[in-house]
Amino acid sequence: MNFWDRITGSDMTKEMKAFAARAQKLPPDYQAAWEKINAYLWPYSDFTGRNLMPILDGVLGLLEEAAADGQSAREVLGDNIKGFCAALAGEEGATSFRDKWREQLNNTIAKKLGK
Repeated sequence: MNFWDRITGSDMTKEMKAFAARAQKLPPDYQAAWEKINAYLWPYSDFTGRNLMPILDGVLGLLEEAAADGQSAREVLGDNIKGFCAALAGEEGATSFRDKWREQLNNTIAKKLGK
């Protein structure tokens, strides 16, 4: 990706269009779930939203595989899509950047102290 694409966000626009094309091939209940997931995940984005691209790609892949297996969207995601998105984004029970930085700091201090 070149500098201009990164600044203007055109790389993300292309990815989002590709996601939308993939989502259109899903059954209707999966399409509705995808719209909710897409809406619920954006509040967890960083300034650019690029941190969500791998998460959205993974979720869409999960939905595609589950649809191919014949499962319903409710079986895959459960009843609480908002909670599912929060867990994906690292809010509930998952390690956040703060947790990772804290662990890294503790490890560095332990090394300096010789432990």
